[in-house]
Amino acid sequence: MDRADLRYAAYARERLAAMPPPADAEAFALAYNLLQLAYLLVTDLETRIHRPRGWTLPGFRLMFKLWLLGPTQPARLAEISATSRSAVTNAVNTLERDGLVERRPLPEDRRAVVVGLTPAGEAAVREIFAEQTSREQEWFSCLGADERGNLTDLLGRVLAARPGDAP
Repeated sequence: MDRADLRYAAYARERLAAMPPPADAEAFALAYNLLQLAYLLVTDLETRIHRPRGWTLPGFRLMFKLWLLGPTQPARLAEISATSRSAVTNAVNTLERDGLVERRPLPEDRRAVVVGLTPAGEAAVREIFAEQTSREQEWFSCLGADERGNLTDLLGRVLAARPGDAP
């Protein structure tokens, strides 16, 4: 299938390869493809799975973390989501309004709170997780198991070595 975005990426890479430094055709191609994949994947998951339910992908990701971790402090959710505390607070407010999460005081520090899934939230995460997993499998079906593992490992290395001032 002819894809205009891939034609553009090839054209840009070719043009950059003919330019002197600091042009870096390989770095451009890698970043372009990662960004394009991330954009298309997020858009697809949002459009097909989350928006029809009135959700967002970030809201689902927060609920998924709570499903795996159990009740968690908002600051910890922000840290592992690489996002701001205010973004987590906004998402929690929306999910709490919809009856999917609830804030609970910490027994050892009544001023601190944790966020946890409600029974309705847990049921929703289980249902949507199955649907999202199926769609993710479709996206990566062109790769074999070893290739998926290698790509996951490589991306993990890049994430771990990201610049110190990056989120």
